Amino acid sequence: MTGLSKTLALALAAGLGLGLAATGGASAQEPIKIGALYNVTGGMSSLDGPSLRGAELAAKQVNEAGGVLGRQIEVVAIDTRTDQQETAKAAQRVLSDGVVAGIGMSDTTFVMAAAPLFQEEGIPFVTSGATHPELPAWVGDHMFMTPFGDDDQSYAIADYAYDKLGLRKAAVWTDQSMDFTKALSKFFIERFVERGGEIVSEDSFMIGDTDFSAQIARLKSADPAPDAVFVSAIPTEAGLSVKQIREAGLELPVVSGDGFDTDLVATTPGPELANDVYFSTHTYRGDDRKEVTDFIAAYEKEYGVEPENAFAPLGYDALMLVVDAIERAGSAEPSAIRDALEETRGFTAVTGEISYTRDTMVPPKPISIISVQGGKFAVEEIWRPE
Repeated sequence: MTGLSKTLALALAAGLGLGLAATGGASAQEPIKIGALYNVTGGMSSLDGPSLRGAELAAKQVNEAGGVLGRQIEVVAIDTRTDQQETAKAAQRVLSDGVVAGIGMSDTTFVMAAAPLFQEEGIPFVTSGATHPELPAWVGDHMFMTPFGDDDQSYAIADYAYDKLGLRKAAVWTDQSMDFTKALSKFFIERFVERGGEIVSEDSFMIGDTDFSAQIARLKSADPAPDAVFVSAIPTEAGLSVKQIREAGLELPVVSGDGFDTDLVATTPGPELANDVYFSTHTYRGDDRKEVTDFIAAYEKEYGVEPENAFAPLGYDALMLVVDAIERAGSAEPSAIRDALEETRGFTAVTGEISYTRDTMVPPKPISIISVQGGKFAVEEIWRPE
């Protein structure tokens, strides 16, 4: 645990101020600006909205404790509206506003509309929720990930499907409009086949689709018949696909990744239809670690509701990764923050320990397998990467 995260954990437990290396008179100095790009409206809002809330909660706690290096944190937040062009414009706006780092986004497609612009300006960008394992390679040495990679989470759900659910034949549906969803399916197929499973059919859809009747008809006629369907989707389509699959009378398990970590999977189909759904996601739901319980209490106190999903603590963790790097660097200069981020080891985050020890710069984090039965979410097991 780094010095900052340890201090935060103690302070959350005691409900006291933090005193983060304050040198006195923090208000007399300019705030440290951190850009926060999130799709607060549109199809990604059920993930990005909570994530921004988590980030803003982290900044509030830091500021109430006296800031970092004697300065306050200012979160410069822009709603990017689940639109790539809006995302690029927002990145340009915050970069022109003097931010020293950026955080945000729960999907790879939107990160790729923003992070390369940060890379060009020599400003570090920390995604709170995008999971494509090639993001750091695509963007460059100023790109950092708070979450695990899609390869790890796809392997986790493939292993669970094969070992614990006893599945051997799977159909795969993929949202072809998103880098994240395409990667998730690719890695699921790779692992499931490697384990001895068979992919009996593949189908596709696009973001914004509301009618899955054609895919369902093909699913029903697949020969051999699958004993599960892997649906690679973001939240809106996740809920709709489960609803329509069940309304069509199909009872086979639906499996997926963290795009299903949304209440829409339960609320859209309703509790009578939200059954036999399994997905991999960030270690948060049902976790009794102190970092988790403290975060839940602080979030509920701040917003009047429990954290909606794992993306709320991911936003918190992303902001705190940047603050921790600033403290360790002893500087708010972007180059110093980048170097400190690269050296992150054993950072005790709400969503699990973060260390950049792999050549890929994707942190090897534990992964939760969640089941949904009767609209209720439950943690089935924790999968750990090799």
